[in-house]
This record gives sequence, structure tokens and C-alpha cells, in this order.
Amino acid sequence: MHGNEAYRPGEIVYVMIRNPHAQDVANIQAAAVVEHPGEPGRLCLFIYETYYPLDDEIAVFKTEEEAEAAYRYYFGGASEDTFYG
Repeated sequence: MHGNEAYRPGEIVYVMIRNPHAQDVANIQAAAVVEHPGEPGRLCLFIYETYYPLDDEIAVFKTEEEAEAAYRYYFGGASEDTFYG
């Protein structure tokens, strides 16, 4: 579910992020939905002090449980956050 109508500024969502250096490594990370600082009215994700587009390139989940279930489906086992988050 993507697009401005699906999320509200200030909402916390969960994303599945892959390690750019090892494509078979991913983890679940909380992200804030915020208004894009350079494009008023457009929402984006704020993760690791960086703004990311709220589009189909990033798997976004409303709950941590949904993100964990997707992680188990695609990668098997538990995400890194289960142990460190």
C-alpha cells in the first residue's frame, strides 16, 4: 500500500531494508512517514537521517508483525531486529 492517501505524517511504519553490500541480508527497520522537505504535500519515509521516496521500491508495512511475517516468508527465520531491535 503506497501513496499519500495510505499514510499520515507522523505515522510509524516498518520497512524491509536490504544491505547494499550483501543482497541476501535484510532487516526490519522502523521509519517515520513525514512530509518531504523539498516538496510540500508529498510524503516520504525518514530512515537513518535520510529521506526516502514512499514508493514501490521499499517494502512498507503498517505493523512490525506484518513486516516480520514477510521477512520470514522471503528470507526464512527471524529478522536481525528480532535479536537486536
